[in-house]
Amino acid sequence: MTLWRAPRWLAGSVRNKLLAMALLPLLVAFPLLVLALAVWSDQAYDRLLITKVRSDLAVARGYFDQVLIEIGSGTQGVADSRALADGLAPGTPDALAALAAHLATERERLGLDFLVLYGNDGLPLARGAPPGLSLQDQRAGLLPQPPALGGSIQARRDRAKASLLVLDRASLHALAPHLMSRLDIPLVPTRNATPTQRSAEDRAMVAQATLPVVDAQGRRLGLLSGGLLLNQNLDFIDHINRIVYPAGSLPFDSQGTATLFLDDVRITTNVRLFQDRRAIGTRVSQAVRGAVLGEGHTWLDLAFVVNDWYVSAYEPLADASGARVGMLYVGFTEAPFRLVRYAMLALIGLIFGGVMAASAWFSLRWARSIFQPVQQMNLTMQRVEQGQGGARVGPLPARDELGALAGHLDQLLDTIDEKTQALQRWADELDRKVAERTRELQASNASLRLAQEQLVKSEKLAAIGQLTASIAHEINNPIAVMQGNLDLIRDTLGRATEPVQGELRLLDQQVERMRIIVTQLLQYARPTEYAGYVDTLALDRTVDDCLVLVGHLLSQTDIAVERERGATHGVGINRQELQQVIINLLINAIQAMPGGGRLRLVTRDVEGGAELQVIDGGAGLSEATRERLFRPFFTTKNDGNGLGLWISQGLVERYGGRITAANRSDGMSGAVFTVRLFTEPRAPAATPTNDGRPTPG
Repeated sequence: MTLWRAPRWLAGSVRNKLLAMALLPLLVAFPLLVLALAVWSDQAYDRLLITKVRSDLAVARGYFDQVLIEIGSGTQGVADSRALADGLAPGTPDALAALAAHLATERERLGLDFLVLYGNDGLPLARGAPPGLSLQDQRAGLLPQPPALGGSIQARRDRAKASLLVLDRASLHALAPHLMSRLDIPLVPTRNATPTQRSAEDRAMVAQATLPVVDAQGRRLGLLSGGLLLNQNLDFIDHINRIVYPAGSLPFDSQGTATLFLDDVRITTNVRLFQDRRAIGTRVSQAVRGAVLGEGHTWLDLAFVVNDWYVSAYEPLADASGARVGMLYVGFTEAPFRLVRYAMLALIGLIFGGVMAASAWFSLRWARSIFQPVQQMNLTMQRVEQGQGGARVGPLPARDELGALAGHLDQLLDTIDEKTQALQRWADELDRKVAERTRELQASNASLRLAQEQLVKSEKLAAIGQLTASIAHEINNPIAVMQGNLDLIRDTLGRATEPVQGELRLLDQQVERMRIIVTQLLQYARPTEYAGYVDTLALDRTVDDCLVLVGHLLSQTDIAVERERGATHGVGINRQELQQVIINLLINAIQAMPGGGRLRLVTRDVEGGAELQVIDGGAGLSEATRERLFRPFFTTKNDGNGLGLWISQGLVERYGGRITAANRSDGMSGAVFTVRLFTEPRAPAATPTNDGRPTPG
């Protein structure tokens, strides 16, 4: 890792370091503090403005919903009037003119743009026309059939509330021809808006409530539909703006605005396009349209609206079916807030700058009183390093810790002169003694290790020799007597032994098994008596011969043998003993996979020889098994004697090789036995075995 390296002008002078330490808080900390304050204020400023516009949107939406409720409640009041029910009663056909006058009066009183009465058959009966509209115009066209009423009459009346409805030109003309002048809004080209081929908005957004008219017995006599046209409804949008942004509610002369969109077109707004012309017909940006109308999200952010930056909030508006048909917008100009924020940051910067200048002046004066004595002491040390042993700091005017430090430095230099020569003599003597002792310890350790290895080996062989001699004496003679008696029984009884031939053969097998165990023990304890001739063998060829010898075992299993031949070096060992080792490992691997699997035999060259890996796909070796694997008489099989691996290890180590065992490291289950041999037989070297004791390896 590369450490930071100070520049030369700083690393070579205490004076510069002290000045840097004194000025660092001023030149770095203060600007960072100002930067952090600026970042924090910017984030807090944005959160504050977003919180403000979110609450403004909530107020605007609350008023908008209140208007829908008032339209619904007003329409319901007219629908519940006695005059309307009496005029619709059967047998009163001349009352339609009176109903039209009554509806006109109620429409004017409620401030609605239209109020239309339908019969139960869905056909229009009367319309509350504005003053000056002729009777012919009142009945002109086919009025649209009102929407179907869901649920019971009482349930419909209980939730009386107007809903939004988008009408085409023909439907609006049939519903309220006197409102056609507020249709056909020319579209104004708007930057970043979604491309369109339309040149004008000829649809109408209507807030409409349709309620049943019932008589005293609860029978429905007709339907009453009333509402407002929102296109170019300036009184409506200005009233929302006055509620959300009353006079004096926004500081710093910021201007609040409100807008109602049909799709992405401003159909009524108090945002100015220029001078006194409102931005009706302009469109919202494609990003806002996608978020609000496309995904149904409420959009809260800083946005460029028509010709200025506004802190803006857009909320989708849905019709009675839940389809998004428009947006409600509120916002206020951001520039006054931004200017005030910049002014506050500038004032804070000036205050910090003044504090930094005053602090820097005092810091420089105090730093000078520190680095001047330090410079003098440093000069003294440089003179001492140059060989001027008598150089001293001398008295200083400073009475603080630095003055005391200078006096202590002079005393220390005096003491150093006295002790240097004595210390050098002691160091030379110590180096000489350490070198002598090191040589002695190295020789002693080498002899101790060699003696320990020989002692362990001798003790092991001696113990095994004693055990083997005892076994040969105690077991071989009874074995011979047992075998002789078995032969005598066969000769004496002749054909009379046929019923027990199986038992006699079993006795022969067990006697032979005991003889083999004794022979194997003697073979390990007295290797020189059983050693054969040493040959230089090709490891791959020997493995092939062993596979032939265990072929009858492999044919009885579902085991696939895979070979990887990579050994070109010959190995020095007796052929029969090497075959005994390899066959023992192959049989163990076959027995480890009773259900079949893959047996991999890998040979490769190593430095000075070659090695063989026997890799099975069995269950692997547990920790307890690995610790005891090469101990005599340890076995995991019911019919084994536990001497195979022990004898194999002794045979391999006799020629300087070794056997190791481990689990597979490729993520698969199974064990790996590795036999390493050398071209020329070597004297066994002491290496730790699986049970932790040193053995030849």
